[in-house]
Amino acid sequence: MVPLFVEWMKTAPEAVYLYIPLMKELGLSWTEIKNSTKKELEGLLFGLSQYNTLHQFDGYDEKDINQLSKEKPQIRSDYYNYMNVKREYDDRMGKTKKQQSLEEIIS
Repeated sequence: MVPLFVEWMKTAPEAVYLYIPLMKELGLSWTEIKNSTKKELEGLLFGLSQYNTLHQFDGYDEKDINQLSKEKPQIRSDYYNYMNVKREYDDRMGKTKKQQSLEEIIS
């Protein structure tokens, strides 16, 4: 007889979308997951998602993306999403300089 928990883990989408990424990617134990609040778990998953988005195209440049998108056009939109998220985080961290307008330069 298979334990009820094992049967639930086989059929529940939470196992695939929530628990397994937390355990595999972030190294959380089942006890840590059970002792965390829903908001904490959602925050960890959002952070993991953002991390994956920010690093999915590491090592690629525009030329590589153009070549890859010939076979899979979805790659181009994923790359532009990556660039937008990266730009947003760079702005938040102060890595990019704000461009001055012509009026600011003159005054």
